[in-house]
Amino acid sequence: MKIGVLTSQPFPDQPLDEVLEYLSSRGVECVELSCGGFLGSTHLEPEKAMKDDSEIERILELMDEYDMEISAISAHGNPIHPQEEKAESYDNDLRTAIELADRLGVDVVNGFSGCPGASEDSKYPNWITFPWPPDHTEALEWQWEERIIPYWKDLSKFADEKDVEIGIEMHPNMSVYNPETMIKLRDETNERIGANFDPSHLYWQGIDVLEAIQELGERDAIKHVHAKDTRIYDHYKRLNGVLDAKPLSDIKNRAWNFRSVGYGHGESHWKEIVSALRLIGYDDVLSIEHEDLLASTQEGLEKAIDLLKRAIFKEEPLDAYWV
Repeated sequence: MKIGVLTSQPFPDQPLDEVLEYLSSRGVECVELSCGGFLGSTHLEPEKAMKDDSEIERILELMDEYDMEISAISAHGNPIHPQEEKAESYDNDLRTAIELADRLGVDVVNGFSGCPGASEDSKYPNWITFPWPPDHTEALEWQWEERIIPYWKDLSKFADEKDVEIGIEMHPNMSVYNPETMIKLRDETNERIGANFDPSHLYWQGIDVLEAIQELGERDAIKHVHAKDTRIYDHYKRLNGVLDAKPLSDIKNRAWNFRSVGYGHGESHWKEIVSALRLIGYDDVLSIEHEDLLASTQEGLEKAIDLLKRAIFKEEPLDAYWV
């Protein structure tokens, strides 16, 4: 396995060459570059890269210089937003990411499934998580049949034409937020569609991450993996549950917060994750997404890197020569 970093969040203001130099010095081997959506395009300017072959060459030369690989191109947006202008913008980001992945020789594009409104007349996304009153069930069926499935059938065909995999991050407030909805979308589209497996959003939903890896792994449905942790605070969980709409910056009063790897779940748990991924045949990148508001960028990131170095396996598994 290899350690990677999603560069947009910890390094929003630093040029790519400085980021690569720093990460290489820490033993990081891969980067995940964002080219649009909610994360922006700090280190991969899509318009410039699409128009200018020399920009593609510059990026590839930088990767060679620092002995780095690009694990994925990311465009995390809502391509089925009920406001047409927003949907078109996020859809363009995704399609551009797929085009750039093809040109850069990158296998995976990461993003969100998106979430539509509850009807043709909706202005805002509507994440439906309970079947009653009955109009909620009707709205959920409409979302899947009229918005989610048609959009992703079309985009998955486009990805297949470009020989690119799509890693969808299972995220609350999006239509795909757990293994069940991930599998449903994959079954309705094609095998290009799979998960960008980020455990941080699963922990607070009460999902067993190791079982989720096994469930998706049986279908060869994990395309990419994020290394990001979550700490659940039992007092607030007992008091108010885990559905917490307070600002992420209100870390003292939330039921859960995103943490650096190892600060929500210990090192032994992350070793179990690595082992579970190997069991299903995933031996690729763990891409660190740093969003820990209790740690500085450098310290939080470096602690995550150091823990993952101890957790991952670099060599091929042992043959059972004694059998």
